[in-house]
Amino acid sequence: MDNQNLIRIFEYALNQEETGKSFFETSLQRLGVGAATTAFKRLIEEESRHIEFIDTILANLRSEEELNIADLKPIVLEPTDYFDERSRSEFLERCIYESMVPDVTVFNTAWLIEKDLSEFYENMAKKATGQPAEALAMLAHWEKAHERFFREFRDQLTETYSKMPWGG
Repeated sequence: MDNQNLIRIFEYALNQEETGKSFFETSLQRLGVGAATTAFKRLIEEESRHIEFIDTILANLRSEEELNIADLKPIVLEPTDYFDERSRSEFLERCIYESMVPDVTVFNTAWLIEKDLSEFYENMAKKATGQPAEALAMLAHWEKAHERFFREFRDQLTETYSKMPWGG
């Protein structure tokens, strides 16, 4: 894959990361739940680091410098569980108690964003070689962790709401 194609791939990735970060920032304001806001703040911080990671790669590609992924690894935070077990339980209970149906939409949309992005990174990593392929594989790994987080909560919230008695 030539340098121009790699630049286009990473420009697209940068745009998608910025879109995801913006969505998380908007969602953070909607959620207003302590544990959820903590988790979303952590996600926003991780997305900011992904943006910095991709920006650095783009600068290297544009200047045609040798890309060294080892130098970039400290930029990115490894994904965490975002909620400890107590916070997870409290968040789900509050969602149920307050019938926070919009949260299902937020978590579903976030899951789709992360799923699409992890699949994009995986596919591009297969087409690239060397350090760019390694960078794309790293991004895919990080986005997969986000995808699992959102899928888990989306599934739990959907399951909970499907069992609720509606209409009194």
